[in-house]
Amino acid sequence: MVASAPVDFTPIAAASADKSNNLQLRAPADLALPTGYSRSLAAGSRWRLVGRIPQGAVYRPVDSVFSIEGRQVHEAYLVVDRHAALQGFYLPGEARYSPLDKPVQLSTTGELQ
Repeated sequence: MVASAPVDFTPIAAASADKSNNLQLRAPADLALPTGYSRSLAAGSRWRLVGRIPQGAVYRPVDSVFSIEGRQVHEAYLVVDRHAALQGFYLPGEARYSPLDKPVQLSTTGELQ
């Protein structure tokens, strides 16, 4: 099961979500999820800032869908802190946050919000 908790999501207005708020991964990142499953983030993948939660900035994939898996599959957005560490995932379908056991440092281009 994907462990998650309710979270307050503050969206970024579409008008202010310009390309300067995007990030791109310079290198791939392999993620070991607390559920025992794993996921990979591809080098070159692009992510758009869509909002904030207390744990960090929330980035949605550009031109793709990203999901995490437990007993069920959940659409997921990245939650990244100001130091480019992936803290966990925002689950937009449930408005919940799912933390990683240990943050994963990402190699990114672009300014982190």
